[in-house]
Amino acid sequence: MLRAGLPGHQYSTERFSGCSDAEWQVRCDLAACYQLVDFYGMSDMAATHISARVPGDQEHFLINPLGLFFDEITASSLIKVDVDGHVIEGNSADLNPAGFVIHSAIHLARPDLICVLHTHTRANNAVAMQADGLLPLTQKALLLWDYLRYHDFEGAALDLSERERIVRDLGDDGRILILRNHGALTVGASVAEAFMWMYRLETSCRYQVDGLGGGRELNILTQDSIEHTARQGRKILGPGGALETGRLEWPALLRKLERERGTSFRG
Repeated sequence: MLRAGLPGHQYSTERFSGCSDAEWQVRCDLAACYQLVDFYGMSDMAATHISARVPGDQEHFLINPLGLFFDEITASSLIKVDVDGHVIEGNSADLNPAGFVIHSAIHLARPDLICVLHTHTRANNAVAMQADGLLPLTQKALLLWDYLRYHDFEGAALDLSERERIVRDLGDDGRILILRNHGALTVGASVAEAFMWMYRLETSCRYQVDGLGGGRELNILTQDSIEHTARQGRKILGPGGALETGRLEWPALLRKLERERGTSFRG
């Protein structure tokens, strides 16, 4: 069976020939992530991208083709790219060059990370353009505080040399990268983890924008409170934590997606 995609393209709704069970699962999770990013109001038409490493393969990752909105993405519509920018499965004209630079940076340097998620939202751009970035004003922000990093604006991400600076700024244990004057990027050892870091960041940014626009004096937390809550966040949300990021939420998110939009993302 074939599904209409970009003009002149059709995508199979059946599992690809030779596609392993593990790859198909990642394809379905990644397609679900695109749909959830759209569902929760974090998409930007076709301007941003989410990628996932092909299981057991350090050379290839999956990403969206140019021209499809996030609510149109399915498991079989994703294109497969190698770390040199060659499209292995799909049409080479459908690869977003900025998407390749940003995502290949992480996939080349960090084999421990499976998923890279990039967004431009109203809230994360508002915070990204503020000199102080995300402020330690809410519990939501502080619980992710120790995983937050920043990357300075270098123009549209078309220069391959920027990759080393993206990796440098993310660091060894960063999970969230605010791209100054641009947007945000999150990473994870699973698609679920990357999505939940982005959701938490988005909520924190919305709280900040609303709070700063409220016209009232803000309650500024003490440094001790900030450091204490950040340590709590590392214990709670980090690997092995009681609310390890993505572990508990993902099955419920998939159930919600299926209730709201059906199962077409698996096609």
